Amino acid sequence: MTSNLVDKTTNIDTFSLEISWSNKLFGFWLYLMSDCIVFATLFSVYMVMKDNVANGPSGPDIFNFPVVILESLLLLFSSFSYSFIFLEIKQCNKIKFIFWLIITFLLGSIFLILEIFELYSFIQKGYSPSCSGFLSAFFTLLSVHGIHVFSALIWILVMIKQIRRFGITREVYTKFCCLSLFWHFLDIIWIFVFSEVYLIGVIG
Repeated sequence: MTSNLVDKTTNIDTFSLEISWSNKLFGFWLYLMSDCIVFATLFSVYMVMKDNVANGPSGPDIFNFPVVILESLLLLFSSFSYSFIFLEIKQCNKIKFIFWLIITFLLGSIFLILEIFELYSFIQKGYSPSCSGFLSAFFTLLSVHGIHVFSALIWILVMIKQIRRFGITREVYTKFCCLSLFWHFLDIIWIFVFSEVYLIGVIG
């Protein structure tokens, strides 16, 4: 009985989405554009500083490319798993909806752990941000990206709690769409990190 009520509510809300959440989504797009400026600035700083190694290690000396590829695959698969959630919304399947959110959360969590471990291993080897302009820009760029991923993971947990409590309502769906934009945005940023920092860094 409860499930039927949720399904009806979802269908009604789906029909009125374009009217109800356009302002919120537009506002979130504005936020993402401001975030684009932040990352564009960090990428610019890194490109300027990447050769300033101050007799320290350069990118090819310290990058663990297999781990980076694993990180990239985890983040790409997390975007893939997030896409499945939209299919479950159309079928009004709350359980599978939460299931794919948990899968996305796990993939994102493993990615973040590997990213933190990578930075920690550099510090353990004596390659801290204070060693050179290159390491300072590198740590800043990855740390800012990591903080964003951590925020998105917290957001996923909040979404799971709200879906369990309220079901797939209009407000929950609005937040879910904003989270979708944010998660795919982080994926795109990582593609730039992989290409501009690691790939070009290794190729030289």
